Amino acid sequence: MTSARAPRVAVIGAGPGGLTCARILQTHGRSVTVFERETSPDARPQGGTLDMHADTGQAALRAAGLLDRFRALARPEGQEWRTLDHATADVVRHGRPDGGEDDRPEIDRGQLRGLLLESLDPGTVRWGRTLSAVTPLGGGACRLTFADGTAEDFDLAVGADGAWSRVRPALSDAVPGYTGVTFVEAGFDDADTRHTGIARLVGDGTMLAKCGTRALFGQRNSNGHIRVYVAFRAPVDWHETAGLDLGDTAAVRAHLLKMFDGWDESLRDLLRDNDGGFVNRPLFALPVPHTWEHVPGVTLLGDAAHLMPPLGLGANLAMLDGTELARALVAEPGVDDAVRAYESVMLPRSTEAAAACAQGLANLIPPDGPAATGRR
Repeated sequence: MTSARAPRVAVIGAGPGGLTCARILQTHGRSVTVFERETSPDARPQGGTLDMHADTGQAALRAAGLLDRFRALARPEGQEWRTLDHATADVVRHGRPDGGEDDRPEIDRGQLRGLLLESLDPGTVRWGRTLSAVTPLGGGACRLTFADGTAEDFDLAVGADGAWSRVRPALSDAVPGYTGVTFVEAGFDDADTRHTGIARLVGDGTMLAKCGTRALFGQRNSNGHIRVYVAFRAPVDWHETAGLDLGDTAAVRAHLLKMFDGWDESLRDLLRDNDGGFVNRPLFALPVPHTWEHVPGVTLLGDAAHLMPPLGLGANLAMLDGTELARALVAEPGVDDAVRAYESVMLPRSTEAAAACAQGLANLIPPDGPAATGRR
């Protein structure tokens, strides 16, 4: 008697959720292939810092057997949170972790991704493979078609490919919509030696100052780097309306400084003398709720399934999604049973989280708040 063929599982996207899913499948002896459009692990910077929550991100890392290695890289001091008055820069709220507290320690995105990649069997990730489409074939199989014209068949395609997922159209017609809020990113290198005022302002974790429809975030990363986000409500083409070339750093800086006229000068320093230019990051989100009728052979996790405003839940939920999907694939008698079990938990959970994040963004930057320069 021959044994049943092991299911062929493809994960599309080498982000935290997809890599967590792959890692846990491999720890249970299951085969998995990860397809990633980036050409290498270092093809682009991976972004800022993430707080790993005890009941989601850290639970996923524990299931993956990586919690101790995570803790060796994480920054518990990064849990500090400072809220400053926009007009005076006085601290109005200050949260600092107690000794040994690790509910939400911080880790750089690149470090987390590296940790997950190093845990996988060599050759698991196929770099430089851009997916064009997923086609369900019936009987539970699906076909992946790539930009180079090649195609491969699998028993399950897991869309872990983020906001603009190429897997999502196999399940849903939904596309992300603009939230009305834009972040403009800037950064300061060697802040503790070269930008000491910024370092003091931000502290060891995250700093927030806000007024009306505008806010400034400062966020401590590893190796002395501080990342700044300028947040405001505006049309998605705000820079075109303002006649700005986003590559003209001086012009963008002047425009942002004018937007924050009346704010304390130490806060306005977050818009001055940054290393490099400014990066425009309009915030998009999927409709709430975002659900779909089950399709055999295809499912989604993370931002592909439930893109929401970046208020600390996205990566954590993606890793929990990856964990629960992998566990279901190991525990259930068949792939379709596993996916149904996973989706029955993930979809209602993500709806609740997405609604909370949408409300959180509205509280942070009210849609009907004054455009507010800070003058009272």
